[in-house]
Amino acid sequence: MSLQIRSPYSLISLYSLSLQMRSTHPPSFFPSLSLSLSLSLSLSLSLSLSLASPRVCKMAVWIQAQQLQGDALHQMQSLYGQHFPIEVRHYLSQWLEGQLWDVIDLENPQEEFKAKRLLDSLIQELQNKAEHQVGEDGFLLKIKLGHYASQLKSTYDRCPLELVRCIKHILYTEQRLVREASNSSSPVGGMMDSMSQKYQQINQVFEELRLLTQDTENDLRKLQHNQEYFIIQYQESLRIQAQLTSLATLPPADRQLREPTLLSKRATVEAWLTREANTLQKYRLDLAEKHQKSLQLLRKQQTIILDDELIHWKRRQQLAGNGGPPEGGLDILQSWCEKLAETIWQNRQQIRRAEHLRQQLPIPGPIEELLNDLNSTITDIISALVTSTFIIEKQPPQVLKTQTKFVATVRLLVGGKLNVHMNPPQVKATIISEQQAKALLKNENTRNDSSGEILNNNCVMEYHQATGTLSANFRNMSLKRIKRSDRRGAESVTEEKFTILFESQFSVGGNELVFQVKTLSLPVVVIVHGSQDNNATATVLWDNAFAEPGRVPFIVPDKVLWPQLCEALNMKYKAEVQSNRGLSEENLVFLAQKAFSSSSINPDDYRGMTMTWSQFNRESLPGRNFTFWQWFDGVMELTKKHLKPHWNDGAILGFVNKQQAQDMLMSKPNGTFLLRFSDSEIGGITIAWVAENPNKPGERMVWNLMPYTAKDFSIRSLADRISDLNHLLFLYPDRPKDEVFSKYYTPPLSKAVDGYVKPQIKQVVPEFTTTNPDPAANPTYMDHGASPVVSHPPNYGIYPPMSDSMLDADGDFDLDDTMDVARHVEELLRRPMESQWSGQQS
Repeated sequence: MSLQIRSPYSLISLYSLSLQMRSTHPPSFFPSLSLSLSLSLSLSLSLSLSLASPRVCKMAVWIQAQQLQGDALHQMQSLYGQHFPIEVRHYLSQWLEGQLWDVIDLENPQEEFKAKRLLDSLIQELQNKAEHQVGEDGFLLKIKLGHYASQLKSTYDRCPLELVRCIKHILYTEQRLVREASNSSSPVGGMMDSMSQKYQQINQVFEELRLLTQDTENDLRKLQHNQEYFIIQYQESLRIQAQLTSLATLPPADRQLREPTLLSKRATVEAWLTREANTLQKYRLDLAEKHQKSLQLLRKQQTIILDDELIHWKRRQQLAGNGGPPEGGLDILQSWCEKLAETIWQNRQQIRRAEHLRQQLPIPGPIEELLNDLNSTITDIISALVTSTFIIEKQPPQVLKTQTKFVATVRLLVGGKLNVHMNPPQVKATIISEQQAKALLKNENTRNDSSGEILNNNCVMEYHQATGTLSANFRNMSLKRIKRSDRRGAESVTEEKFTILFESQFSVGGNELVFQVKTLSLPVVVIVHGSQDNNATATVLWDNAFAEPGRVPFIVPDKVLWPQLCEALNMKYKAEVQSNRGLSEENLVFLAQKAFSSSSINPDDYRGMTMTWSQFNRESLPGRNFTFWQWFDGVMELTKKHLKPHWNDGAILGFVNKQQAQDMLMSKPNGTFLLRFSDSEIGGITIAWVAENPNKPGERMVWNLMPYTAKDFSIRSLADRISDLNHLLFLYPDRPKDEVFSKYYTPPLSKAVDGYVKPQIKQVVPEFTTTNPDPAANPTYMDHGASPVVSHPPNYGIYPPMSDSMLDADGDFDLDDTMDVARHVEELLRRPMESQWSGQQS
């Protein structure tokens, strides 16, 4: 028999599939049955809700618990005693609220080692706290804390799970008391209320499921007992019937003497059997209804965990690819999924036992159909759980270069609970195209097609006893080759998306259920050269930020609202620069002006505007040969590699155009300068300063130095270059430059050794060079970027002139030529000064 079952979970898993699940049952329970389950599980990218938040929320629990009053305070105080002193709660509040107590399953004796580890850590924390106490009061506290450490060790050393039970009860009760007393309008109270209430509801449902499962177990045993007694009475009925039949061989007198008694017994037993059969049927129906209730609650709980919490985790994982906060650990999710697996399996076994009892004693009625429905439903639920919890814990890089090693980790969250590790499954990784991913999700026959060859693409899942996790760690994969498809319209190779398909097969329940599972990675852009990285990153950023829930792989909106893009750019910028200083509203207005060729400085003017993918990274900016993203990415790269400390210090305004810089500086004293990113060059930063116009005495003007790039800063840092320029006095608006940059200056060179004087590279803008009367401090200059009005800087004889051969046809520096010149300069600087001067004079 083949059943086609459509999974009811619309948001089960991000690209998680289950194909061809077959189920075999022992003959004593079911007839030979082969199930082919085709579960089409749709995609989901729900909005993120951080699992790390509960820890942040809980950090305030003890502080707020101390503010409780009246009956709530008495309830809180009653939680503590010799079993767990309140002083321990007070002095270790942060540590206690930071541990993952929910990860430990109190009903599983195998979890005892985790509890023991937490007990040891708790005792160590107490001892450390005791050792750091000083003074007279500290001495007494030191003794008390040391006593508590010994007391807790002696109390819980043999039963560490009881410590976990105790602390979980304390924390949950405190959260409830604080929540009830908190004003939900308070931001902290409201956040704690929603998060802790949500987690508490999940745990309460698990407790309800445990009680329901225990109730159905008791009913099942009662049913079994009654049925066994029924069968005994039925056998008695057969014996009486046999005796009545045998009366036919007796003489009439004997038959008349014994027959009435036997007929009476038969009538009594048959009446009892009829009544008891109805009772058994009612018991069976009641038990089936209870199982239906359990499965409904299981399905609801599983929907919350898989369609909400797990999908939220996956969404956070995707945003982390754009520089968002880490997605957080999977320990709590795994503990929930394992509880689901355990409860589902217990109910499944109960349903099978009920079916076995029905087969032992068939009684006409609807129970057979009900049990079939229950078995089908529980199979559907466990299929959804297993296939959804086959996930990618560590994603492969989304910009993937051929011939380059990369890693990934795949994990089965219920592997330990279902004992999958007893026969460790193997996972295979394959790269497939967007079209192949679409076909796979539709369960179309893809004939095992792939779009490339991955080396070292097979890995066995390993069970880690300490953490209870089952995972496959691909450590040395490499994409050997890639096969590209025909591109659409203006699409470039850096817009083509692939994905890594991970697939495996494993069995549960002693080959009772065999699963083939598949899961897809986040979209991957394959490049063959580092020069493609910039545009590939743009494709990944757009996809990660704007992928919609339930999309067909890998469709994204062609245009998005400007504030949405601003959020993504700010997230990426902070992550790349590794700075808490993100993009201000003024910075974002500047970017909007650049993106939309607008002059408006009102942020509200851009809130309703949309930006298309073409505007983002296909079409060049007006009058430029680069796109908006290429310019922005160049700014990030320059800041990340050379300007990060200055950006963090607030020394770089950066996102200011030339006219804005002039307006800002003209109201300041001469020598005031600011740093802004170049409009005309990718990855460039320039210095603008206000000074006298040498051609018109008494008139002031703003000067702009030719932009510096990463090539320039690889020779001399920004701080040193600013130090070199004596005409720069104040960083806008009025900060002395040494106050801002001196901590980044390169220390002065040591004095001459063995008769040799060590020269140094410094930059100069000739029109603004000031004579230094101290000959010892008068450096040798190498001219670099001059003011735009300077056409030919002087050539200082100790250096060969920098020829235009360093410039390519587009006027950009050639890195190799630049480095050759830099090496030549360094070689000249190493030569004795005497020989250089003699060479010059000759």
